[in-house]
Amino acid sequence: MTTLNDKLAWRYATKKFDASKVVPEDKLERIIEAVRLTATSSGLQPFELMVITNAEIREKIRAVAWNQAQITDCSHLMVFAAWDDITPDRVNMMFDLTNEVRGFRNEGWENYRQMLLGIVAERGTEGNYQSAARQAYIALGSAMIAAAFEEVDATPMEGFDPAAVDEILGLKEKGLRSVIILPLGYRADEGDWLVNLKKVRRSRENFVTEIK
Repeated sequence: MTTLNDKLAWRYATKKFDASKVVPEDKLERIIEAVRLTATSSGLQPFELMVITNAEIREKIRAVAWNQAQITDCSHLMVFAAWDDITPDRVNMMFDLTNEVRGFRNEGWENYRQMLLGIVAERGTEGNYQSAARQAYIALGSAMIAAAFEEVDATPMEGFDPAAVDEILGLKEKGLRSVIILPLGYRADEGDWLVNLKKVRRSRENFVTEIK
């Protein structure tokens, strides 16, 4: 029986995608759903996910991402975009949604809302963005694990000009800033120097410290 860890051992940062292969819609939707279900601090989900197939837009992104071919050769390009600020309106939106979905208001939850509003006000815009960006990285992990489970290749990329990508996608107008991108697709049969190399990770003994 193949385990999740077997799938994680199978995955690698794909360097060359087969541009002719498309990720099936059902697999893509399960990966997206894993991102949507990601745990986030206070349940705020302070980021959004862009899923790009438009060839012209991907060419523009490639031009501001060190000309990395995975961006245009992949099946779908995911862009994780964090809130540019955790504003009172955004906090209240998520707390109100929680009350609506659960069908009741809880005094402890409402007290926590007020405490959180005070925290984000004190932290300021840039601090709030940095917090939101860290949450987006948690979602990236969910996407990569889900992709591995579906045997879909994925390559996390920080090598791009965030301001340029923000402009290409009109993110500033949406109150968002790009954080990291993730091409999804299938590895090419030839031309990927990394595909057959052994995965290198530190041993458990050199990586894990157990404190009992």
